[in-house]
Amino acid sequence: MTSTSRVLRALAPRQIATLTLLLLAACMLTVSQALAHNVTAGDAGYIQEIWGVKIIPFIYLGAKHMVTGYDHILFLLGVVFFLYKMKDVGIYVSLFAIGHSVTMLLGVWYGWGINAYIIDAIIGLSVVYKALDNLGYYQKWFGFQPNTKAATLIFGLFHGTGLATKILEYDIPQDGLLANLLAFNVGVEVGQLLALAVILIVMGYWRRHPDFMRQATVANLVMMGLGIWLTGYQIAGYIAST
Repeated sequence: MTSTSRVLRALAPRQIATLTLLLLAACMLTVSQALAHNVTAGDAGYIQEIWGVKIIPFIYLGAKHMVTGYDHILFLLGVVFFLYKMKDVGIYVSLFAIGHSVTMLLGVWYGWGINAYIIDAIIGLSVVYKALDNLGYYQKWFGFQPNTKAATLIFGLFHGTGLATKILEYDIPQDGLLANLLAFNVGVEVGQLLALAVILIVMGYWRRHPDFMRQATVANLVMMGLGIWLTGYQIAGYIAST
């Protein structure tokens, strides 16, 4: 049994739910400290100075980006929140990974870029969308259920575009560019798997609690609030920059 499993077994389901809500709230507190998809000054300097193929460093940078990217984590949490079968988790996470990879790779390779504030506002809306979907509001409001697989793929494309936009702000050397981008993408997927593992472990224990559905409603409302906050933050930044 892993140390993580031992800790979670020692917690009551209600404590697990509280911990999850606190983690969501912590994300909200960090939003004002950095932009989504931001690259730290140290990493940016490294990206600008390197030359040639650097597989391991770019895998590390990709993994670091994913596990510290609160927008990615929030959306990923929303996607798997009510997925109980590993087959379904694999399908949805793969769709998100495909979308994310395609636009990140092509965006940097061909120099496609969108205003960082605009794309990050859309990413914030992706969190809002998924929280509303989990709460069943589309059925209540409009009487139909959007295609969740298509939405996951489409928002994956936006998440990848956000990262490409940020990377393009730095003059990354062309020598070894393709190999380095592929390595970065591998790192992103490694980071995603690590984050997913933690989410699934926590969710597995939380779902055993008889009040899970009530607590899940609160958690998704908090997640929706975080998405709205993130979107508003980016829109305010865009207005201030124009």
